[in-house]
Amino acid sequence: MASLRRLPKSPYWIACFTLPDGTRTQRSTKSTDRREAQRIANKFEDASAEGSGGRLTEVQARKVIADIYSIANKNAISSSTIKDFFAAWLKRKELEATEKTHLRYKNAADHLLKYLGPNAKADIAHLTSKEITGFRDDLAGRLTTGTVNTALKIIRSALAQAKRDGILDVNEAERVSVLKDRSNKDSRRPFTMAEMNKILKAANDEWRGMILFGIYTGLRLSDLAMLTWLNIDLQRREISLETAKTGRRQILPLAKPIVDYLGNLTLGDTPDQPIFPEIYAARQRSQYGGTLSNQFYQILVSAGLAKKRTHESLDKGRGSKRKLNELSFHSLRHTATSLLKNAGVSDVVARDIIGHESEAVSRNYTHIDTAIREALRSSMVTSKYSL
Repeated sequence: MASLRRLPKSPYWIACFTLPDGTRTQRSTKSTDRREAQRIANKFEDASAEGSGGRLTEVQARKVIADIYSIANKNAISSSTIKDFFAAWLKRKELEATEKTHLRYKNAADHLLKYLGPNAKADIAHLTSKEITGFRDDLAGRLTTGTVNTALKIIRSALAQAKRDGILDVNEAERVSVLKDRSNKDSRRPFTMAEMNKILKAANDEWRGMILFGIYTGLRLSDLAMLTWLNIDLQRREISLETAKTGRRQILPLAKPIVDYLGNLTLGDTPDQPIFPEIYAARQRSQYGGTLSNQFYQILVSAGLAKKRTHESLDKGRGSKRKLNELSFHSLRHTATSLLKNAGVSDVVARDIIGHESEAVSRNYTHIDTAIREALRSSMVTSKYSL
């Protein structure tokens, strides 16, 4: 049983309790309030009792320290509750990360706090690898492996900051492994010539332009949607831009079908006007480009290349588990790579045009098709897909 004593010349109460080996010891509570000091002494005694039974873990010891600090200082350790820590961490990241990245951080933190429920108000020392593993596995039941692993890495990063700040001495998230992605990452394929002609016929004028750009440049949907006339040099037949995903500056040649398409458009009052006004506006309204992906999917449906979606999974949100269609706008990126290589373009040039940073990535985008090789024997700038 813990007891108290006070030295004649000291204002602080001394806690007297039994250590795990049975010996009595004394520790200052650093408190002048007898009731408060007794609570601290009881915490020492409880921890010692756990230790005598071999049940005191590192995490439990840290919890005792946090509880004693809370008793002595009338509040928890600064930013030590799980909820408060993540709120402060996200506030800091507003200045350090882009808006898009910050949103990913917030989504991961929100997922964790929701999973923890009332326990999110506990001291951050209570957040163990067991709870983080449960959080990971809970997400895995609803979201894709990539989304789950991204969330876990964000939590690791946040707790690493807590460790650097001295709030934690162990990053429990580092003890939790990422999930192995067993999905078939190469399930997407390029369009055949017949399929490309079908989607061009099913698309409206703006989307026909987007598809042509996709076929002949391999640029991503988001980059094409944000193109303005400032990116185009018709005299030199070039397009120049900085890609959103990699920040890579690219200058690409414009194939004849693209030049012909642009020649039929009316230049706006200012050169910073978008090439695809309606698509540009839709992209600005949709941060992740989901609206545009859905519009392209409808083109695939109209072309008979995809099944019409139901409304059963509309509430699952971005990153939810779903069956991927083997064709998407990203398939045009595969198509562009294949067209280049089928036309005899070297791997080095193909990688530079498509923007692949490594040979391994480029290899995953290569699909050799005999019909395409025959049609594009000498050059990728054939007008086979002109309007």
